Amino acid sequence: MKQLVNFFKTYFDWFYIPHVTVTDVIEIAIIAILIYYIMDWFKKTRAWTLIKGILVLLLFTGIAMIFQFNTILWIFKNTISVGVIAVIIIFQPEFRRALEQLGRKNFISSLFTTDDSKSGRVLDRKMLNEITKATFAMAEVKTGALIVLEQDVRLGDYERTGITIDAEVSSQLLINIFEHNTPLHDGAVLIRDNRIVSATCYLPLSDNLDINKSLGTRHRAGIGVSEVSDSITVIVSEETGGVSLAYNGTLYRGLTRESFPKKIDELSKNEPITGKMKWWKGLGKHEKSNS
Repeated sequence: MKQLVNFFKTYFDWFYIPHVTVTDVIEIAIIAILIYYIMDWFKKTRAWTLIKGILVLLLFTGIAMIFQFNTILWIFKNTISVGVIAVIIIFQPEFRRALEQLGRKNFISSLFTTDDSKSGRVLDRKMLNEITKATFAMAEVKTGALIVLEQDVRLGDYERTGITIDAEVSSQLLINIFEHNTPLHDGAVLIRDNRIVSATCYLPLSDNLDINKSLGTRHRAGIGVSEVSDSITVIVSEETGGVSLAYNGTLYRGLTRESFPKKIDELSKNEPITGKMKWWKGLGKHEKSNS
């Protein structure tokens, strides 16, 4: 028996099974989640192009090391610190947006979503009906509109760019606000706690390069505010009369009178999500059509 043990020690000394504890498992899970969110962020921003550029530079540096191109290696060594600072400056909007999303993200609910879970502010059914009536009334006559439904993240900075209204939501008022050649038609309407708080608000434009080129400034503004907050933005196209919703940087196009309130309910969590527990939200496309 002793000879057998010595045999295994001699020929299998390279084979080592580490002692795994609960702490190690938790640490591996945390690192895996962090890598997932970082790669998700890279894929959805211009940083993905940056990563490909860095890989090309590393490949070129490896070739320079193999063939002993000392001058090229010296230049690379002395410019890498400047390059890091330049990358931070160039991609400052992406880094800022990532930190904003980190500050408003609920990681527990994003990883584990149960049937009984709800988040966000509950939208009043009467108000939702009024918004639906106004939206499709304006869509029929191709009146452009931009309506932001604020949820948990306050949009005070954008509210201050508009004109204070503080009125109950009604379809007649919304239609009148966006009527052509009226003082309040240009800009967005902000709705908070089921009341119109401000009109003619200026919203940040999205700089996402994947946005369809056929979409104009109104759609880009709707997507932009959804990228920096958890708001739901209603967009009526002035060119086509199409109705869209923007949420979390995603544009849902081709909504009908029937699917419009259902989609808002789904995005605002007015109704519980049915089905089994979801472990991952998944990566969605930038645009989703309901046609």
